[in-house]
Amino acid sequence: MEILAYGVQSDERPLLDAALERHQLRMLDVFLTADTAPLAAGFPVVSSSVNDALDAEVLSLLAAGGTQLVAQRSTGFNNIDLNAAAKLGLTVARVSYYSPFSVAEHAWTLALAVNRRLIRSVNRSREFDFRLDGLMGRDIHGMTVGVLGTGKIGECFARIAAGFGTTLLGWDVAPNPECEALGMQYVGKEELLSRSDLVSLHVPLLDSTHHVVDREALALMKDDAILVNSSRGGLVDATALVETLRAGRLAGVGLDVYEEEADVFFTDRSAQGIADDTLARLISFPQVLVTSHQAYFTRTAVGQIIDATARNVDDFAQGRTNENTLVPQGG
Repeated sequence: MEILAYGVQSDERPLLDAALERHQLRMLDVFLTADTAPLAAGFPVVSSSVNDALDAEVLSLLAAGGTQLVAQRSTGFNNIDLNAAAKLGLTVARVSYYSPFSVAEHAWTLALAVNRRLIRSVNRSREFDFRLDGLMGRDIHGMTVGVLGTGKIGECFARIAAGFGTTLLGWDVAPNPECEALGMQYVGKEELLSRSDLVSLHVPLLDSTHHVVDREALALMKDDAILVNSSRGGLVDATALVETLRAGRLAGVGLDVYEEEADVFFTDRSAQGIADDTLARLISFPQVLVTSHQAYFTRTAVGQIIDATARNVDDFAQGRTNENTLVPQGG
């Protein structure tokens, strides 16, 4: 089948080529928007990335150009209007599983880096400044670690936390027995936030979890707590977070996602800068570390994502659905 893939990172290209070699594949580094959707005319399959905008307008343009399948290369699909896709007769598939270790390990990378002031330390040493002033961190051992969302990724994060020798608190709609076996105590969100020295977010972005960390939630956290978000940007009220940091609260913040990341992340803005004042302000705080939605970006995880995408295309070509199908053929 002829496939047009949007938002392809350079490291993805050889993996996509290998997985989809039996198809006719064209790859673009631009994102899918109303302006770029006409490029898909004549392609029955479009493969999208997590920061592509597949609203009703874009989906209508794809359908008008002959697209039949949207194969998203991510687990999240809040960027796709599934109702519009069904009305247009478009099939939509995603990747329901990839290595949870990739995200959990990156979340801990962020936590450790902000705790031990690694970025400031490295920047100093590059200028041959080897003072320790302002670089004091804390032992992770003995901390109380709160995990909001204890699914596959949250469980992996908790296992690493247990290895450090921490007290584990969890919050979710239902307890995970594997986490309970690690000694995790499930408590209410408010108690978790107020007791934790480190809070990590691993819940999906739903209406019920949008801004789950809002102004009131941040006010409950300890002044010297660490906050990490490697899940979805919309979980954190970024404006409230800036206000909290300006008030001199929170010892560290690690963000791999941002609620308005779609027009910024995965692009090079080094020459022109960014117009998003909130993101620019967050990056300016010395105790904040922002990475560009790269938690999933390991060879293992990306390989699994691409293999699942290839299977989604093959199954569609054979008229089959699988566990990744969000909107079946014919809507």
